[in-house]
Amino acid sequence: MGVKQQQIVDPEKDFEPPNFTIKELRDCVPKHCFERDTLRSFSYVLYDLCGVAVLAFAATHISMLPVALRIPAWILYWICQGVVCTGIWVIAHECGHGAFSDSRAVNNVTGWVLHSALLVPYYSWKYTHSQHHKGTNSMTRDEVFVPRTKSYRGLQSKPSTPAWITESIFEETPVYHLFKVILQSLFGWPMYLIRNASGPKYARGASHFNPNAVLFKPENFWQIVISDVGLLLAASVIAYFSFVYSAATVAFYYGVPYLIVNFFLVTITFLQHTDATVPHYSDDTWNFVRGALCTVDRDYGWILNVCLHHINDTHVAHHVFSQMPHYHAQEATEHLKKKLGKYYYYDSTNFLYALYHNYKYCQFVEDSGSILFYRNTSTPVAAINKEL
Repeated sequence: MGVKQQQIVDPEKDFEPPNFTIKELRDCVPKHCFERDTLRSFSYVLYDLCGVAVLAFAATHISMLPVALRIPAWILYWICQGVVCTGIWVIAHECGHGAFSDSRAVNNVTGWVLHSALLVPYYSWKYTHSQHHKGTNSMTRDEVFVPRTKSYRGLQSKPSTPAWITESIFEETPVYHLFKVILQSLFGWPMYLIRNASGPKYARGASHFNPNAVLFKPENFWQIVISDVGLLLAASVIAYFSFVYSAATVAFYYGVPYLIVNFFLVTITFLQHTDATVPHYSDDTWNFVRGALCTVDRDYGWILNVCLHHINDTHVAHHVFSQMPHYHAQEATEHLKKKLGKYYYYDSTNFLYALYHNYKYCQFVEDSGSILFYRNTSTPVAAINKEL
């Protein structure tokens, strides 16, 4: 459905939900795209770990640089290491979907180790993320970035301007929106794990670290405990290095890149399903395929696309076929594009601009309706001119 920043088109006008079946979509993709190769998957793990090691080794020489170059060098290290570690996170995420290997044991052990190293509770997140995939863009089934309704936000007396109308005036200043975006990007991920921020109404406040949380079934109890054990082991290693080398050293080598990982995780997830052109469905209209197709592929530039294992620009394919390895997703995407036609969402807008723009314009949805698009409380310039 195109790129909204390049053309202002009302996505709600004459919108009809897609009626593809999962079999139709699967049949349009070559069969080899669904084959998992364990050795090939591990090669990407090795690739990323080598990147982490090379960057960390390079950082040990920053103190040898002229004083004026040290701060820029650290900033460069933080960004690069954060990007590479996000790639590791993506591989662990693939393990959670069973896309890494044909072996469940290999998937779970690899995913648990990699995610624990990044302070992610592997099984806990695996279960809630699975629910996200099963209920994408459903107002009652989805698990993450579920839109708040207008009444929930207490905005009944405010305007309801469609998010695609960009020529509008907000009460809030740009600095306010930027501040909120930064908070969400850096701390949204730990807040989601700790208290299920941005999650569905039934589970708000639930912790991914609590095996008895409403997020999980009783049979998940010990796997949630295993997730917590992985975090305790990782925290112990961090504490040990903090004692040996100082907390500041660990913060520089690990802590700040961890925040960069948080930034990319939240940004990628937010932008994949939050957009003026993408609908959310109520129970009477939603089905799995419609929900899966409410996903936007975004181009982050060649370097980031590669380092992030194309999770950002092949995410439609990932939602339709979550057990497909990432190294087949680009090929699958080309076939899906042809099949989906206007129902394939793609945006080449700079992702940093899109992050700010979509956070600002996509504020809430109406309280009722079968197909819901984002709204905000701005006042359209056209309405102001009409009054004048």
